[in-house]
Amino acid sequence: MSSQVRGGTRWKRFALVMVPSVAATAAVGVGLAQGALAASFSVSGQDFKVSTDSLVGHNFVQYGSVATGKSLEGKNEAHAVAVSGFSDATITNMCQSVVTPNLPFGLGTITLRLTAGTNPNKPVTATNLYLDVAELDADAEFKNIDIGVAAGDVGKPGIQPGTEAKVNPNGFAQRAEEARLSNVRQTAWATTAGTFKLTDLSLRLKSGNKPCY
Repeated sequence: MSSQVRGGTRWKRFALVMVPSVAATAAVGVGLAQGALAASFSVSGQDFKVSTDSLVGHNFVQYGSVATGKSLEGKNEAHAVAVSGFSDATITNMCQSVVTPNLPFGLGTITLRLTAGTNPNKPVTATNLYLDVAELDADAEFKNIDIGVAAGDVGKPGIQPGTEAKVNPNGFAQRAEEARLSNVRQTAWATTAGTFKLTDLSLRLKSGNKPCY
C-alpha cells in the first residue's frame, strides 16, 4: 500500500524526520541508565554527514563492501562503500546530520543535527565501531599499517557482523594497529557500534539545509 499523499508530499518522507528523533531520545534513556548503548545509525534512502575534530581507534581495518537499504519510495537500493572498523575508538567533537527536504505544512527543508563529545576531556567512546563510508577527507596517521591484505584476513575486529555475504573475502583490504584521524569530514550510509557512549549529547532540528559541514 502506498503512503498517504496530500498536497503532493508523501507522509513517509515526513516520518523520516521524526523516526531518528524518537530513536535518539530512546538511546539517551538507555545511555543514562547503562552508561553506554548499542547503536546503529542509518536513514532510509539517504546518506548523512559526519564530522569530528579527532578520532583515535585501535585495530583499524578497512575493506570494500555494499550497503543496502530501502529508498524513500520503498525500493531496494545498494551502494558501494568502504567499511572502516575499529575495536575501540575515542572521538572528540562529533557531529552527525541528515537533511530532509520538501516537508509538508510549509516546513520546507529540515536538518537533524546530533552532536556529542564537545568537551575534549569528555570524548565520545565506542567499541566494535563500523563506518560505511562513501566519502572521507581527513588528516591520517597509522601505526604498524599493513596494506594489501585480503579482506578475509583483516583480523580483529573482523568483518562487520551480518555483512559477510556482501564482502569479497579475497578483495583488497588494509589494517593497522592504531589509526589517528583529525579534521574528519565524511559522508556515510550507516554507522554501527557494539557500544556508543555519547557524552554531552545534543539533538536539534534546524530549519533549512544546515549539515555538519
